[in-house]
Amino acid sequence: MASGFFSRAARALRPSHQHSAFSATLLLMVAVMLSRVIGYVREAYIAWAFGAGTQTDAYVAAFTLPDWLNYILAGGTASITFISIYTRYLSQDKQQDAKKTFSAIITIITTILVIMIVFAEFYTTAFTRWYFRGFTEDQVLLCAQLTRILLPAQIFFYVGGVVSAVLLSKRLFLLPALGPLLYNVFIIVGGVVGARRYGISSLAIGALVGAFAGPFLVNALGAAKTDIGFRLNFDFRDQGFREWIKLSIPLMLGVSLVTADDWILRFFASHGAGDITRLNYAKRLFAVPIAVLGQATGQASLPFFARLFGEGKREEFARLVNESVYKLVAASLLMSAWMMAAALPIIDLVYRRGRFHFQDSRETAVYFFWFALSLALWSAQALYSRAFYAAGNTLTPMVASTLLTIASIPIYSVLYRTHGVVGLAIASDAGILLNTLAMVILLDRGGLVRVRDLQWKEIGKAFLTAVAAGAAAYYASYMLPVSTSKAQNLAAFAVRTMVWAVVAWIGLKVMRSELPGAMRRKKATAEPSTEIAEDTSAGV
Repeated sequence: MASGFFSRAARALRPSHQHSAFSATLLLMVAVMLSRVIGYVREAYIAWAFGAGTQTDAYVAAFTLPDWLNYILAGGTASITFISIYTRYLSQDKQQDAKKTFSAIITIITTILVIMIVFAEFYTTAFTRWYFRGFTEDQVLLCAQLTRILLPAQIFFYVGGVVSAVLLSKRLFLLPALGPLLYNVFIIVGGVVGARRYGISSLAIGALVGAFAGPFLVNALGAAKTDIGFRLNFDFRDQGFREWIKLSIPLMLGVSLVTADDWILRFFASHGAGDITRLNYAKRLFAVPIAVLGQATGQASLPFFARLFGEGKREEFARLVNESVYKLVAASLLMSAWMMAAALPIIDLVYRRGRFHFQDSRETAVYFFWFALSLALWSAQALYSRAFYAAGNTLTPMVASTLLTIASIPIYSVLYRTHGVVGLAIASDAGILLNTLAMVILLDRGGLVRVRDLQWKEIGKAFLTAVAAGAAAYYASYMLPVSTSKAQNLAAFAVRTMVWAVVAWIGLKVMRSELPGAMRRKKATAEPSTEIAEDTSAGV
């Protein structure tokens, strides 16, 4: 049995191994977890070496313009929209059409992206001064310098994203999973090697090298072995390219709160020294469970969602979406209870060292507490949005998301004026709540995924269990309060975690929840797509 397990694990770790929905989800969850662990090391190093002040605020803010540029050209979602088209071509045995469309998307959009980057390099300082109005002149100049270093990385992110779509469409998940790992590693290496000579600019240099080595080079080397067939192609009339543009235009013109949330937080928080940095530390740590629970599952599920929908299996499609959402939401509710109850010891143990002090931990923990409240919403949104993309509909969700993002800005403004930086974290929760509700309603009214078929009773059991476990862990904090002592804080973390785990386990048992069994049940998640895996692999 043991030898069989290790044999299957070895096969799954081969770059050429084609995954099922279950193995892909498991692989991406592990990879995302490793990436977030390395991401934690990255953030912990930055906190240790540079603390939380005006310099780190400038560094975090420097990612804003590159993110905008990437978003305008649908760089962040290029692989999502391309997967549906490429997967359909493969299922219809149109290999040459797939290669031509891939080449056109790479050639044309990369050319436009290069032109935009050159233009942006000239106006970086003006943009920084306009957007971050609370920055001092020294911060503006530093932020502009860092931005200019980061801008070319968007070429590697974009091309790497499209190339990874080819691998995902062929159910090759290992190499796309490695890209973020290398990206984070190079940021750390850049800081460690170059901090003395280049200061905080060394982090931006590391990010640029990491974007090339991780998201781009690893995927390109993997795709080269799959007969990717890239050729320079400026054919604007290519049918697949025009379809991709049609799907991507809503993503280019629209704004989703999933992306815009960070931009809005930075805009309002730029007036206080260290506020952007502390918000960023809290949000990045909060992104760990989001990525593991929501994004990894969504990324792994998209090719299978797309294939089910493309083959007209609408009932199987809807059932798989609802089953995935139920598991994610239920698990997220339990995770939120733990994160909120243990917020301060988590933050203090993760970040406090070097120039990041206990007071920084206290402030960051408050933001982390409020972010943690919305974990289930962020996780569900990741799956619901991919259900739309799999159905070939990007216009509806992006129009709704854009309108809701615009409507949410006054909420951020009011809560910031009344509650300070804490109000921004609360506003983030309110915004993602509206966004997720909109996705649910639109999918239901469109007849794609019926909300009534979601396992509401089981979600209710998880919610009640989470409330009980979170409350018990919170009151356990009075036994061992957090202080400046690392040993005491580790003990406080252990006590809160143990109380949460025990109460959660008892609660699920008393409620007779199906969640533990559902999470262990491989066939429940992968059943509709297992047929796909068998059909596809039959000809390999």
